[in-house]
Amino acid sequence: MVFHSIWIVGSSRSGKTSRLIEQFSIWLQNRKQIYELFYTKRAKLQASTYMPQSELLQQAKPGILVLAANDDNRRELGDKIVTSTQGKYPVRVRTPLGFFQDEVILFWPLLIDLLHLKAHFPVRLRPETEQELATKLWRNQLDEDTLKLVGVNEYRFVRRILDLMQLAAYSGTPCEEIAGILQTSLEENSGNLKPEFMADLLVDWRNWCLERGFLTYGIITELFTQYLLKNEHYQQYLANRYQAVVADDVDEYPGMVRNLLELLLDQGAVGAFSYNPDGGVRLGLGADPDYLAGLGRRCQVETLPGFALDSLADRLVAPMVGSLSSPMVMSDLPSVVQSIQTTSRSQLLRQTAEFIGYAINSGLVAAEDVAIIAPGLDAIARYTIVEILSKQNITVQSLNDQRPLISSPVIRALLTMLALVYPGLGRLVDRDAVAEMLVVLSRKAESSETPAALSPNIDPVRAGLIADYCFVPHPEHPNLLPVKTFERWDRIGYAATTAYTEILQWIEKQRSQQELRLIPSPISLLDRAIQNFLWNGSNLPYEQLAALRELLETAQHYWEIDTRLKQTTANTPDANHRLINTTIAEFIQLLRRGTITANPYPLRSIGKHSKAVTLATIFQYRANRKFHRWHFWLDTGSPLWAKGGAATLFGAPIFLQDRLGQPWTAEDERLAEETRLQRILHDLLSRVSERLYLCHSDLAVNGQEQLGPLLQLVHACIPLDVKESIGV
Repeated sequence: MVFHSIWIVGSSRSGKTSRLIEQFSIWLQNRKQIYELFYTKRAKLQASTYMPQSELLQQAKPGILVLAANDDNRRELGDKIVTSTQGKYPVRVRTPLGFFQDEVILFWPLLIDLLHLKAHFPVRLRPETEQELATKLWRNQLDEDTLKLVGVNEYRFVRRILDLMQLAAYSGTPCEEIAGILQTSLEENSGNLKPEFMADLLVDWRNWCLERGFLTYGIITELFTQYLLKNEHYQQYLANRYQAVVADDVDEYPGMVRNLLELLLDQGAVGAFSYNPDGGVRLGLGADPDYLAGLGRRCQVETLPGFALDSLADRLVAPMVGSLSSPMVMSDLPSVVQSIQTTSRSQLLRQTAEFIGYAINSGLVAAEDVAIIAPGLDAIARYTIVEILSKQNITVQSLNDQRPLISSPVIRALLTMLALVYPGLGRLVDRDAVAEMLVVLSRKAESSETPAALSPNIDPVRAGLIADYCFVPHPEHPNLLPVKTFERWDRIGYAATTAYTEILQWIEKQRSQQELRLIPSPISLLDRAIQNFLWNGSNLPYEQLAALRELLETAQHYWEIDTRLKQTTANTPDANHRLINTTIAEFIQLLRRGTITANPYPLRSIGKHSKAVTLATIFQYRANRKFHRWHFWLDTGSPLWAKGGAATLFGAPIFLQDRLGQPWTAEDERLAEETRLQRILHDLLSRVSERLYLCHSDLAVNGQEQLGPLLQLVHACIPLDVKESIGV
């Protein structure tokens, strides 16, 4: 039996993933033949002379590399493969970046030899830690004059430079060549950006990280593409390790993944790849779908059927997409497309939510079959929709709703507690924070009580009184006094007095232990506080549990990085003590800037999907491959439908392979917006099966008139009278 690599082309929900899994199963059923084919094709490869006794190369058994576009898709694809193969084949699905990271860490000794690095075990930096350390490293060079010339604040400028490094790595451009790319591509519209200056900053940052064993996504990708993938010994390892590769949604992959896949094919492996011409969700975040499409020339192409006959997508794609290029010939849309139109956005949010609540409670549609999709979701929109639907006992699930960790009262209370125990942090504490801490830490519950039944023994009013009269501000040693310091302490009440006394005694005990160096680290103190005040044998709500897990993981990562940094210098015990307080202060300030969010595993429910209305941005919805019976497109008249927004990094277009280093003009931007909007319409229309509601308000949040590219669609469909429909 002869196996050919296959290239599966199809639109969203056309069955590409199912076809990949089918091919995977066929390969497993013919493992003997595929092994023989694999080794026959590899007969011309010469044996490696590097590390002849290496257990790594000797024990590497042929396997199948399985790749998915993102973490959510990775887990779903893994589950489907296990179900399809009845668990007979141990498969580990990875994202391209996850694969790069695994390989860089696995071959770190080889990289140490190649780059002459110090023998540190590698530690990956989180994006927020990367931002903070890079800012500190560059602070002397990022003075006020420089930032004024650039026209952005320090945070955004640092993020922009770091993103350039990641985009360059995705395109296979070394750090040293970034300046040349920027010089040719930004010279006409760069403003006051200095390519050589930014490139020098990046080279300094990369070298600083490698000296300390720090890895970022950009550095990981550069190490993999520039060093490992070009190393003959690593190539030999890949040849021994993989005889087949399965890659789903390759239109979402960075360009350099094609180099990896072509190398595997050159070494005799067979591949199965799926490609969506209307995908490219991550275009602007490093994906290069056009470059990956070139891989299809090496494969046997299978084109899956498009939209089902007379489906909603089949009826709507042609007129709606066609209207973008010929708006004057726009005809009326089918009756399954209706519009909700108001003057103000507040009216739009209310009417949309009320109609959804009516439709669900009337049995017209189930909550889990409804999706609200918008180009951008501000806090007002989220709150309004959730509040109105919650009052009707309808749950709303926000996709990847990454709220800042500091927005949780529990997290703020724990940070205040840290500032009270460790000296030198008094400037980070005020009376309001102390009052909130007393309320949160006084929630005691018996084991029989549910989380919803928890109520604080110190209510906000009493907490405010205690903070006013018993809290003593001080820059070095802020203090809490006994409750009897307050002349009318009898007004506090027995329950609140008892709870406050317990909190006060616990803090005093931790202070004394801290002075005696009996607290190993602030992480231990956080864990003690959680166990004593929050856990207490009860089941915490999922939101609180998620926030606490993320806090501990963030703290552990932060102090791991701090420990690595301290290893580079010799410090006295007194200096170490001072550095601990400084690190805690920086940690608290990092959280208060809101750059860290709570998004722990599992990110999806176990078992059946929750019966909830889905609320998502366009990017979130498309990236999660969702599908619903009813769609509500919020702010249809907004110009943001054609914009990349937060899903487009600065400089992303200039690092695409087909235009590497070419200037990005206003005409290029116009064509990109037009193409992006066409892909969005194709994709979203294939993910709705019954009804589509275009929700439009004449005025945006800022009061400006909305004249976006989809406005003509609103005028071409039947307007819905919400008040008449719900009988108001």
